[in-house]
Amino acid sequence: MSLPSDFLGRMLFILREYGPSFLSGAGKTMAIAIVGTLIGCIIGFAVGIVQTIPVSKHDNPVKRVLLKAVKVILNVYVEIFRGTPMMVQAMFIFYGSSALFQINMSIVFAAYFIVSINTGAYMAETVRGGILSIDPGQTEGAKAIGMTHFQTMVNVIMPQALRNIMPQIGNNLIINIKDTCVLSVIGVVELFYATKGVAGAYYTYFEAFTITMIIYFILTFTCSRILRHWEKKMDGPDSYDLATTDTLAYTSGMVKFPDPKEKEDK
Repeated sequence: MSLPSDFLGRMLFILREYGPSFLSGAGKTMAIAIVGTLIGCIIGFAVGIVQTIPVSKHDNPVKRVLLKAVKVILNVYVEIFRGTPMMVQAMFIFYGSSALFQINMSIVFAAYFIVSINTGAYMAETVRGGILSIDPGQTEGAKAIGMTHFQTMVNVIMPQALRNIMPQIGNNLIINIKDTCVLSVIGVVELFYATKGVAGAYYTYFEAFTITMIIYFILTFTCSRILRHWEKKMDGPDSYDLATTDTLAYTSGMVKFPDPKEKEDK
């Protein structure tokens, strides 16, 4: 079948002939981006929390030395992966692991691994900033009632920091959807790689990549709307009433909470 002469006709022709290739590539792109972002968030939270562990001169010297060494290693990891392009990281890790350590990664594993550790480096700084943005008085108050650093992080600081860094988590997902295209250099058959094959079949590069651009936009726009809706859910209602059992403190905007003593009298 010959190609239509008009631009729109050629795009429709390509979609009919290679629609499954586009869908398969888009599915692989989304899988890598979502899994890589989730694992990257876990890495980022772990690194960010360790980086903010306080060290006092009253602590055990061994603890101080070990913690300092760990923080130096984590800082090196963050600086390297934030300071180099993902494409270079992909080439270095995929081919370097084989050349230096005789580790033959599968292409799929390499894709997930590279996106995860790259995202983890960015998330580490985001989490660290989110933790430091919380009022220090809350940490002091938690310690005053006997909470450990771990308990303070889990119960007091992280729930608030999570809300502050949610936009950046969503931003990292959007970036990963687009940046998975660099993994084509190691042979990952994601959306960009699939498009190159489709475009080369009939030399319809403009038409094929127009379709791909539209697909990328649909993926990123949809994820952006979903994450924005999630953020609003985390904010809670715009107006609410405070419950109180103190009649003297009752003012407009407060609801008198049922007093247990009243129930006992009845």
